[in-house]
Amino acid sequence: MALLEVRNLQVNYGPIQAVKGIDLDVEKGTLVALLGANGAGKTTTLRAITGMVRAYGSVHLGETEILGQRGYKTARMGVNMSPEGRLIFAGLTVEENLKAGAYCIKSAKQYQKNMDRVQELFPILKERRRQQAGTLSGGEQQMLAIGRALMADPEILLLDEPSLGLAPLIIQDIFKTLQAIRSEGTTILMVEQNALATLKIADYGYVLELGKISMHGPASQLVRDERLIEAY
Repeated sequence: MALLEVRNLQVNYGPIQAVKGIDLDVEKGTLVALLGANGAGKTTTLRAITGMVRAYGSVHLGETEILGQRGYKTARMGVNMSPEGRLIFAGLTVEENLKAGAYCIKSAKQYQKNMDRVQELFPILKERRRQQAGTLSGGEQQMLAIGRALMADPEILLLDEPSLGLAPLIIQDIFKTLQAIRSEGTTILMVEQNALATLKIADYGYVLELGKISMHGPASQLVRDERLIEAY
């Protein structure tokens, strides 16, 4: 059984059906890419999984149905997201942003373990821990957004466009860190438009077109698919 199992997921915005009955599986310990153009339904899919929008169908985390739960409850169950646009708390320090991500961690020992892990993955966050988050560069803010999501020690980390607006060298560094996060045992479901770079680090991929899965398969096969190459 997959760690995350999505079946017949549907999301409507008024008369518009944004997600049209999709199925996807995310196996434990893998990095799965969800690819597609703007308006394909990628972000809506993540928001449905985390309880941020009303949805129909079924979403299981292990054996537990989580569809319809509020976002704070899915976070406590082990699903946490780094949203598109980062949405850091610009007026708080880096350290305060990370503390905010650990709101569901009750153990001081676990909190410190999570903080040490995040600062090891992103050393710049330790260096700038007392700096106001709004003064960080775009790449540093993205690292902070990912680090904040990791502070809750999620079973599965959802990432929404982590490369958006960043320079190629920064993207390369962040993608290397995502591989390290996956190798440590955190499962990742990642929404991206940067198809080629994402498939190079992913285990499996799904392509969304107008709210439907148009193709899926091992990332090593998708990266050579002529239809995907032509589309992206």
